[in-house]
Amino acid sequence: MRRREFVTLAAATLGQAGAAQLWAQAGHEPSMDMGGVDPGPHAPPADFTLRIAPVAVEIAPSHFVSTVGYNGTSPGPVLRMREGKPVTVDVINDSDAPELVHWHGMFLPPQLDGAEEEGTPVIPPGARRRYRFTPRPAGTRWYHSHAMAMGDLHRGAYTGQFGFVVIDSGHDPGAYDQEVFLALRDWEHFYTDQFVDMDDQDAPGPQPEKPAKLDTRPNGLEVMSQIYSINDKALRAGEPLRVRPGSRVLMHLLNASAVENRTIALPGHEFQVLALDGNAVPNPRAVKVLTLGPGERIDALVQMNQPGVWILGAIDEATRQNGLGVVVEYAGQHKPPQWVAQPGNFWDYTVFGTAAPGRAPDQTIEMVFEKVPNGARPFNLFTVNGKPYPHEREFVLQQGRRYRLLFRNRTDDAHPLHLHRHNFELVDMNGKRTGGIHKDTVIVPMYGRVAVDLSADQPGLSLFHCHIQHHMDYGFKALFRYA
Repeated sequence: MRRREFVTLAAATLGQAGAAQLWAQAGHEPSMDMGGVDPGPHAPPADFTLRIAPVAVEIAPSHFVSTVGYNGTSPGPVLRMREGKPVTVDVINDSDAPELVHWHGMFLPPQLDGAEEEGTPVIPPGARRRYRFTPRPAGTRWYHSHAMAMGDLHRGAYTGQFGFVVIDSGHDPGAYDQEVFLALRDWEHFYTDQFVDMDDQDAPGPQPEKPAKLDTRPNGLEVMSQIYSINDKALRAGEPLRVRPGSRVLMHLLNASAVENRTIALPGHEFQVLALDGNAVPNPRAVKVLTLGPGERIDALVQMNQPGVWILGAIDEATRQNGLGVVVEYAGQHKPPQWVAQPGNFWDYTVFGTAAPGRAPDQTIEMVFEKVPNGARPFNLFTVNGKPYPHEREFVLQQGRRYRLLFRNRTDDAHPLHLHRHNFELVDMNGKRTGGIHKDTVIVPMYGRVAVDLSADQPGLSLFHCHIQHHMDYGFKALFRYA
């Protein structure tokens, strides 16, 4: 199948202890961003509270998945914040394992970001921690567990710990009639050594990084799943998405999968893509399919102009039939939901960009990704520039400089690559130039080559990794540092 450490910084931990001491002495929150503080029994209420605890999710009638979620549900609550207005979040860990909450796509200090590799302290079982931060940038972000899973398929992104964050700029024109949040999920994960292509990103195109001689060693164990949902319900198991003819529906879509890129469609309709990873695109376009790697978000407007009952779901037949879809029902329509195949429609980031990127980079950093079959027995091992994590002072940035990251994917997987605490500009996809598309996660196609430009404007440790949990756990990550 294709699909598929830890660093604790003493200085960061001491900093958190100092912040807790300041809290106790002053009796109130300091104005600066802070995290990992036990608020104590007399602290004022937080703006948001997330309780991590076991939950049973009824994916389909009488089909329950035992997992860990937030506030008794999965997905967790949609958190709406105002850009630039400080918020406090209490996180209560009622699970039996240490946990971390990562604020994906947000610009936060490393000790708040939610990655142990950056120095964010874990939340022990039974502990309560308060975080204060100023949310930015505006757009659709999300939060999720960033715990390592390794061989445990009931930890990290395999659990139900995820939810949307909307950071409001205050300038939303509200040019829509309905707003929905749709998270694509897989459940009941298992290991396999079979080579099964479930990757919807394998569109025809150049493969500039394909080795002249392929590695034919037997594949190690990787992860698959067998039941899917949008939010907490498999296709036909929950209430339909009810719409009115002529209405404009703003869809916030998230791939919260731990293991797979997904391509979805709504037959008879087009998605007017407005933003990728929460960032407005320079060239909004209508497309018939959307592809999202784990961690990616798409904001799209759909004009409801085809009355009937339809299926919004995965274009892969087996995945859709096993739950990845939702029924879209027009008012007054009562008939079986329809699905129509979407042949010849492929995802292309560059159609949403401009002709060319911004200023030239000051330096180029090449990153070569390879897979060692069975290299972490019995699992596959993934390497960056010839070795797995950690990479000691290998990727060091100078604040204020612009860097071109050149991703060379020499594996037979399409990898969704995420950089914490930053956005980057997509400038080249397999030789096709573009500009103006700002993201925090990008799919690098199998044997593909992608270039992004990064402005070094968020000092501190920043974790880079494949957002497929199993790949990250077994070597596919690195730390970016500032000089």
